[in-house]
Amino acid sequence: MHNSKISGLGYYVPENIVTNDDLSEMMDTNDAWIQERTGIRERRYVVKGDGNTTATMGVKAARIAIERAGITKDDIDFIIFATLSPDYYFPGPGVLVQKELGIKTVGALDVRNQCSGFIYAISVADQFIKTGMYRNILVIGSELHSTGLDMTTRGRAVSVIFGDGAGAAVLTREENPAKGILSTHLHSEGEYAEELALTAPGMGKRWVTDILKENDPEDISYYPYMNGQFVFKNAVVRFSEVIMEGLKQNELKPEDIGMLIPHQANLRISQFIQQKFGLSDDQVYNNIQKYGNTTAASVPIALTEAWEQRKIKEGDLVVLAAFGSGFTWGSAMIRW
Repeated sequence: MHNSKISGLGYYVPENIVTNDDLSEMMDTNDAWIQERTGIRERRYVVKGDGNTTATMGVKAARIAIERAGITKDDIDFIIFATLSPDYYFPGPGVLVQKELGIKTVGALDVRNQCSGFIYAISVADQFIKTGMYRNILVIGSELHSTGLDMTTRGRAVSVIFGDGAGAAVLTREENPAKGILSTHLHSEGEYAEELALTAPGMGKRWVTDILKENDPEDISYYPYMNGQFVFKNAVVRFSEVIMEGLKQNELKPEDIGMLIPHQANLRISQFIQQKFGLSDDQVYNNIQKYGNTTAASVPIALTEAWEQRKIKEGDLVVLAAFGSGFTWGSAMIRW
């Protein structure tokens, strides 16, 4: 059985920087309030007319990852695109990437696991490569949040958190079983699905009679809802569990971690996990301060930045971990 490794990484974020002070002009909030609760100082938003969509940002990240992998688009055997904010209700963004990049008629799969989406996508790609079905798989996580947020005081608890951006990785066959992705671990708990959700528009809400009516301005189902404290409490538990699961399966210990890349949901969550596992600042990479929570894009953006800054060295144990809506969570253990 083959192994898989990450052979190329890339990311893209819009040029438009939106600071906490900028948001304070739209809603009753301030820089100190946001930083204290989330650690976020600024985030990136698309600008109307700049051509950025979930798919096009994914394409920009993908081009970089493919070049760094030392291959061409014609070497890509399969595409996996993780997002909660697709350009269209259907089709998904995977085929849009295929079209834009001019990739031959390979398969394209869309993953809808929100904040855990990239981890799930990496796991799927890893299995395809392990079985010998594919050799080079393009995995993308991309999100465009800013056009769908409640940018008023009513929505501030959620809206100040999220940003736009994309990250991509190329997974390639690796013949050395001691290198590459050692294992992945996926979980979900649907009991709490609506504690972090966007319930409309969805087929359960799509009654023609309702669509024809003038939209109720008080109908907040079209905006994301989050039970913040409940999500936080679950996140710190599940993050810890799924990281330990991966370490134990590979007979490793927390001190063996070279770099932990957590989903950038909240800096306080990352700091809690860092303290729990006794990791130094050099063993954990966070960039939520600059980009906010970019859900499925957060792990590949952070992973790419950490690699570009040479914080990841050959032979390091790199741990990816995420928790989010669903609830879903997962981890990937990688020997770089």
